[in-house]
Formats: sequence, structure tokens, C-alpha cells
Amino acid sequence: MTTATTGTTTTRGSVGTAHTRVEGRDKVTGAARYAGEIPFAGLAHGWLVLSTVARGRVRSVETAPVLAMPGVLTVLHHESAPRVDCDYVGMLGVRPDPSVALFQHDRVPHLGWPVALVVAETSEQAREAAEALVVHYEQEPHDVAFFAGHPDAYAVDGHMPGVAEKGDLQAALAASTVVVDAEYTTPEEHHNPMEPHAATAHWDGGRLEVVDSNQGTTWVAGELAKLFSLDPASVRVRSEHIGGGFGSKGVRAHQVAAVMAATVLQRPVRVVMTRRQMFSLAGYRSPTTQRVRLGADADGRLRALEHRCLNLTSTVHEFVEPGAAPARVMYDAEAHHTANRVVRLDVPTPTWMRAPGEAPGSFALEAALDELAEKCGIDPIELRARNEPERGPMSGLPFSSRNLLACFHEGARRFGWAERDPRPGRRRDGRWLLGTGTAAASFPSGAGPSTAALTAEPDGTFTVRIAASDIGTGARTALTLVAADALDVAPDRVRVRIGDSDFGPAMIAGGSMGTRSWAWAVQAAAGELRERLALGAGIPPEGITVRSDTSAAIGALASKERHSFGAQFAEVAVDVTTGEVRVRRMLGIFAAGRVVNPLTARSQFVGGMIWGISMALHEEAVRERASGGHVGADLAGYHVATHADVPLIEADWIDDPDPDDPVGIKGVGEIGIVGAAAAIANAVWHATGVRHRNLPIRPDRVLSADSGATHA
Repeated sequence: MTTATTGTTTTRGSVGTAHTRVEGRDKVTGAARYAGEIPFAGLAHGWLVLSTVARGRVRSVETAPVLAMPGVLTVLHHESAPRVDCDYVGMLGVRPDPSVALFQHDRVPHLGWPVALVVAETSEQAREAAEALVVHYEQEPHDVAFFAGHPDAYAVDGHMPGVAEKGDLQAALAASTVVVDAEYTTPEEHHNPMEPHAATAHWDGGRLEVVDSNQGTTWVAGELAKLFSLDPASVRVRSEHIGGGFGSKGVRAHQVAAVMAATVLQRPVRVVMTRRQMFSLAGYRSPTTQRVRLGADADGRLRALEHRCLNLTSTVHEFVEPGAAPARVMYDAEAHHTANRVVRLDVPTPTWMRAPGEAPGSFALEAALDELAEKCGIDPIELRARNEPERGPMSGLPFSSRNLLACFHEGARRFGWAERDPRPGRRRDGRWLLGTGTAAASFPSGAGPSTAALTAEPDGTFTVRIAASDIGTGARTALTLVAADALDVAPDRVRVRIGDSDFGPAMIAGGSMGTRSWAWAVQAAAGELRERLALGAGIPPEGITVRSDTSAAIGALASKERHSFGAQFAEVAVDVTTGEVRVRRMLGIFAAGRVVNPLTARSQFVGGMIWGISMALHEEAVRERASGGHVGADLAGYHVATHADVPLIEADWIDDPDPDDPVGIKGVGEIGIVGAAAAIANAVWHATGVRHRNLPIRPDRVLSADSGATHA
């Protein structure tokens, strides 16, 4: 056994000790193959054809000239594609986005809607033929205009109630000594993982097999079985290596198209999205407009808290970006009103994107708290301490643990917060104005039922089989460490196999619930296996296998507010002559449960914080009203933070094991981005004395008096 110290936690054993990725060598040498790289005999290639109008109907598809082109095997569209059934409730308890029911009708609800699939012997032939395919439309007027106060907006329940309220808001605001009433906006943002969405489908002895890049093989297998009315046991989905997901890699058009074509042709068919297609077909984070009203006494104690968030969704499916969610957890007030609302427009359906709800919602809420601290003349950290709730502000439930203030205290000490002059615009470094800002972070800590199989092999090693999904987070390595500790063996005696729906139901990689859910199942299987091995029976040639199912244990959990928390700190430099904003340093201190692998956990925290820089200063997808499509739907036109934009970033954590989790895990995948943009925006105010309530904080907005910025 080894002893190691990481963050502020001393640990024994494998869990808590830094460990390089067990699949790292395969990835850097190219031995690890991704979904679009795995060879198949007789492989054909499909290329999606997307609509060129933003609303209307397909009048006709001129397939004959394309079918005569070299290598073309078939063209699927609404008159020739297999029928599918989209009337069901999926794994996550919601109905599927009808966008996945490809080629079932002639309607076009947005620009970039799939209208056909061309399949050919080679990818090049498929692309050439797809670009030559002529589609005639009956075009209709479209509307993509998103703005605050849209008359067609309405509240809707997503994974939480659309509206939550208590107390008399107007009376509490009227009784408040200090009031903040501000509107904040965030733009449309896109995931764009480095590995594009890719899937290969083929039939093997009456069984459908799909090799895919996704965030949950049992999820995708179940959805495909329902769509194509198949016995779930006759569908297998494999996804061993994934080059990023961030919420976008669920059930998408490419998998359905590949299955359709493989069914028609009875041969393997691969469909890969192009980068441009991903802007239409892979989901995105909706833009938001958010109104925050805070009413407080002179000492900063909240009397009233209102947070209303509006996002857009498509005309075919409701998707909620619950930006008001953080307010329901972070701060209490006698009058507390929050609402998540949507408006239907002629656009693709948004989807989950890293820290859905919390990322944009924390920007508005934490920026408003900073404005309140300024008006009250109170330090921003002290203001948050004075409004620290004892129980869930809206649920009334106890917190499983809440170490937010400990994060702020440690972060303030390490960042040098005590030396900060609270007055804005006082520090300068040559042409640069300097400022510092802070913000709180939170993200729910959940777990989903999962199964795992654990085998004691005759050679003294152990094999874990679980339908987990490692989307780059290091989950495969974390599960190796959890299994090693649970079995009391060295990690090199454990082999973890993941990404196969045949391994049985398991939670998806999403919502910071993946590793926690899978580790729970692995821990349970290891406990039973150790009991069997303790009986002293020999191991037969096929090994000894036990299987766990955590459904009952997770279902028996007491109702509590379960969250990870964190404190974000940022220092920025602003050139007021050019409008350039540079982040000079960032620090994040997190209370995110027991950290299984410090090496990969720190990468997750830092990666989220870098994304926060990108969100604050760079990312913005612009939709053109005339066409209904994007301006610059590629990684040249869609700006993200690059190496030159990323400063010294430090991420660390405090001891915060979850007492109700067998391993103590909470989840680290999403919280790194939460609060990061607000900390940067608050730092820009401290540098310049100007509030920026619209992201991103572009140079033109820094320079323009009409940008929506407000002088202190």
C-alpha cells in the first residue's frame, strides 16, 4: 500500500494517488482506434444532405442523376427510407427529439435539417454525389430572432420544475434597502469535440451492431431498439474510445442514418458528420436572456431573489437550458422566485452542454451578487458568507455537505484576496488596467443505477466489465483504481473493459454522474467477489464472476441537496485603447467529493476553467436572420480560447468526501466551468469600473458605450 498527499487530502491505497491513464500509451501511439477508424469488410459510406431553407417542405428529390454517378449505392429520403417509431419515453425519462426520426416526412423545420442520405462505395464518392443531389423546396417564412421579452415565451418543466417560488417578491423588493435589477445575456455556444460524431452500423446474424462515439452505449442501444422496433437484446452498441463529448454525443442523426442504410443495403455503412454539419446536427447551448433582481438590507442580507431565464428551442422539441437552477441552491431569501422559460423558433434543438443551466445561470447570478456587494460596500466573499443557507433554499432539504465557504477561505488565502483594493480602476500596469474578481460555483451531485461484472481470472488478475463511457475524463483509469482498492490489489492486476452495451445497463457519462455511478457498481461487485474468494474455493478456468446492480441502493438514498461546490478567482488586464481583455491568472478551489485520481481530476477542473475563459471572452455563434443559418459554421469563424489566451491556471480541492457514497465521490466533470465566466466579468469591472452583462466581453464591447456595459 502507498500513501500520497494531494490537494489537502492524505490518502492510502490507489484511490487518491495520481495515476497516468491506463490507455494513454495506446492513444499516443495510435493503437486506440476511434469510431470512424475501425475497419469493416465491404464498408460503404453515407453522406448526409442537409436542407438549404430554414422552413418549408421538400417538393421533390432528383435521385436519378445521382444514382448514375460512380460508386453510388442508394439515396434515402422521406419517400424511400425505412419507417421508425418516435413515440416512446427514452432512458433519461424524456421523449426523444423528433429530429432523430430521419426522413419520415417532407417538412423542414430549420436550416440544416437532414433531407437525404447518399451512400456510396467510398467517402469521396458519397460526398461528391451528396453535393450534386438536387432537392426542390416549397419555402415558407422563418423566424430565428431571439430576444428578451419575446411574446411567445412560456415556462416549461425540464428535469426540474419550470417555476419555483415562495414569498411576496414585490413586497420584499419594496422593503429592501439595496436593489439590483439587471439583465444578462449569453450567446449560442457549441461543443465541437475534436472527434466528430461517427457511427458504423451492420447486421450480424440477425443482430444489429453499431460502433459509435457516444456517452452511453446502453442509452444509444435502447433508443435505437425503440426507434426501429427491435428486441433490445438484438442491438449491440460499442464505443471504446471517444474523443470528447461534452453532452453532445447522445442519439443523433448519423447513427439512425447508418442503421437505415445498413438495413436497406445489408452491408456495413458508416456515417460521419462534417464539422459544418455538427453545427446543425450535434446540438448546442441555447442563448439565454436572464433577469436577476436582488433585494437586500444594508448589511447585504437578501430579502428578495428573482432569477428568470429564457432560452430558445426548436419547433419540434422542447429543450430547457435551466439557467435559474443555481439560484435555487446557492442563496436564500424570504421571497424567492425563479423561472426557466423557452420560446420556439425555426432553429435546431439545443442540447446538454457542459454544466447545462449552471454555466450560463452562474454568470448572471454571480455577476449580480458582485453588483450587490458593490452597492452595499461589502466584500464579495463576505456577502456570500452572510447569505449562506443552512438548508436548500427552495427544497428545504439538508445538504449532504456544503463546503463552499471553506473553498472561498482557502482560495482567498492563496490568491492574495486580502490585499485587494475594492475600488475599481485603481491598478495599472503600463497600458493595462488590472482587476480581480471572484464567483461561487455549484453543480448537482447525482448517481444513476448501474450494473457491473467483475471476474477473478485464474492467473490472479481481475477483469471489470461495465458499460461506462470514457469521453476523455479518465474514467477508465479511475475505475481501475477503485477496483484495485476494493479488491486490495495493485492496479496493474485490474483490467477494465468499458463501452459495450452487452455489459448491461449503466449510467451515461453526463451530469458529473458517470464515474460516481460506475464506481458504486464496481465497489459493490468487488465486495461480493472478495466474500466468495474468502471461502477458499479454487478459481476454475473460466474464472469466478459476480454481477452487481445498484438500483436498490441508489433508490434507497435519503432525499438531500447533493452538490459539488467551488470558488473561482480571476485576475484580468484590460487595454482600454484596443478593448483587449487578457486573463492573467485563475485559481479554482473545489469541494467535489473524494478525488479518485488527482492527475485527471485536476485536468478536468482546469479544462472547465479554460472553457470559462472561452465563454467569457470568445465564444459566440451568430445566426443570420435572413438565411436562418450560422455565420462561420466552422472552427475558423467560431472563436475559442487558444494557447495564447490561457494564463497560469491553478485548480485544487479541499477534503469533501460524500458520506452517502461508498467511495465518497461527488463528480468533477462540470463544476470547473461554473462561475468562471462570472469571476472574469467581475474582474473586468474591478479593472475598469464598467459592468459587462453580455457575453462574450469582446473588444468592441469594451470600447463601445452602447454595448450594454454600465459604468459604476
